[in-house]
Amino acid sequence: MNTLTAGTPAPAFTLMNQDNEPVSLSDFKGKKVLAYFYPKAMTPGCTVQACGLRDSKAELDEKNVVVLGISIDPVKRLPKFIERDNLNFTLLSDEDHAVAEQFGVWGLKNLMGREYDGLHRISFLIDENGTIEHVFNKFKTKDHHQVVLDYLNQ
Repeated sequence: MNTLTAGTPAPAFTLMNQDNEPVSLSDFKGKKVLAYFYPKAMTPGCTVQACGLRDSKAELDEKNVVVLGISIDPVKRLPKFIERDNLNFTLLSDEDHAVAEQFGVWGLKNLMGREYDGLHRISFLIDENGTIEHVFNKFKTKDHHQVVLDYLNQ
C-alpha cells in the first residue's frame, strides 16, 4: 500500500453518490475537500466517525470544507446510512476500489489473525487547487472530526 502524501496532486475521480448521480472531485474547485475513506456504512466505528463530521458541518462550512465519504459499499446502501443517521454530506460508492487504490488506501489488513485486502480508514484534505494538503491517518473514529478541526484551526 502506497498512500498519497501531502503536496501530491489528488487523483481526479468521478463516483456515484447516494442518489446514484455522478460526483467528481473537479466539481469542488475553489473549495477544500475532506475525502474520507471508511470501510463500511452503518458499522459502529464508521457511524461514530460520520456522526462526528455531521455534527461539525457548520464549522467545516466556515472553513470552506466539503465532506465526501468514500467506501466500497454499493450505491443502494448509502441512502440508508444517510437516512438512519441524518448525515448532511455526500457519500460516494467506490465498489471496485479503483479510487481507493489511486489514493493508496486499499491494501492488506489484519483482523484477529486473518489477513485480507480492504479499505483503510484514512482521510485526505485536498486544497482549493486539487493538491493534497494534509493526510489524517492517526485518529480514533470518535475523534476524527476534532482532529480535522484542530488542523484547520491552527
